[in-house]
Amino acid sequence: MPHMTAFARNQWYVAAYSHEVGRELLGRTVLGEPLVLYRAEEDGSPVVLHDRCVHRRYPLSEAPTRLDGDRIVCGYHGFTYDTTGTCVYVPGQKRVPRTARVASYPVAERDSLVWVWIGDPALADPEAVPRARHLDAPGWVTVRGMERIEADYGLLVDNLLDLSHETYLHGGYIGTPEVAETPITTEVDEGAGIVRVSRHMDDAECPPFYARSTGIGGRIDRWQDIEYHAPCLYLLHSRVAPTGVVPAPDGSDPDGFHTEITYAITPSGDGEVYDFWAVSRDWATDDAEVTEFLYKNNRTVVMQDVDALNLLQRTLGSERTGYQELSINIDTGGLAARRILARLVEEGAGAGARVAR
Repeated sequence: MPHMTAFARNQWYVAAYSHEVGRELLGRTVLGEPLVLYRAEEDGSPVVLHDRCVHRRYPLSEAPTRLDGDRIVCGYHGFTYDTTGTCVYVPGQKRVPRTARVASYPVAERDSLVWVWIGDPALADPEAVPRARHLDAPGWVTVRGMERIEADYGLLVDNLLDLSHETYLHGGYIGTPEVAETPITTEVDEGAGIVRVSRHMDDAECPPFYARSTGIGGRIDRWQDIEYHAPCLYLLHSRVAPTGVVPAPDGSDPDGFHTEITYAITPSGDGEVYDFWAVSRDWATDDAEVTEFLYKNNRTVVMQDVDALNLLQRTLGSERTGYQELSINIDTGGLAARRILARLVEEGAGAGARVAR
């Protein structure tokens, strides 16, 4: 793959969890664009503006910049902006220069995620935001976090679409020999930009992550069904159950344990990516110990990926020009994702993608 995966600009990306956005100014960088996020006072809707004052480029997310109602007052010279990014006050004069405005970005809030559109605002369709309804649905409990990785976001996509690495990188947590040994099936919907990779393991070892949290004592049947919505959203539909227990014909599955693992893959800049991760479950939903166990264990697993991808990025940066990468059957999903990402980048350029200022 290229050392740096190009950005598909005319797409929705997760900028924050809903709980992170409030009346305190929050700074994030998406596709190299510095953003400031906050919630409007009246209706609580999220606002996303360019995070640089037009005057001397002071970051609007940094103190002593503050909110006055829904207006941002720059902490350097007092330039003041409304929720549309229009400057409504400059110090020492009544006339506000016509060019005194910062970009306001389309934003959508779905499933406890705040999505932002960095490309051409005219193409932003909130209905096109991919859904992860389990993140705030009744009957589900979610633990979540976000880690910054100093690596190309394409490396994280590769990592998540090939779970055979669980056997080796995450042994003792979620990895068992069966994950690497079991063949995968891959389906690609090029038009919709969706890649599905499935691995169904029968009579498998139960990894500690599930053995300790579900109480299953013996061997299990384990299903991993990946659904990747390029470029940003990754869903892993996980089912574990004692060996031989199958769902009823009507789909009910009282003896199965269903876990939804969600990743939002948001490029921050070249060689930097936000790794938003969440684990949702529909079992033991009132057990605080299980919640704490899943949070700590999954964060450990995530940090193993972070360390590996940071190392891989540094390694690729030192490779000689023209090195050859070897791919095998387990890479089918990841290679399909690369094709789709390349197409989205090309389509964005063809649509005359522009960045509002």
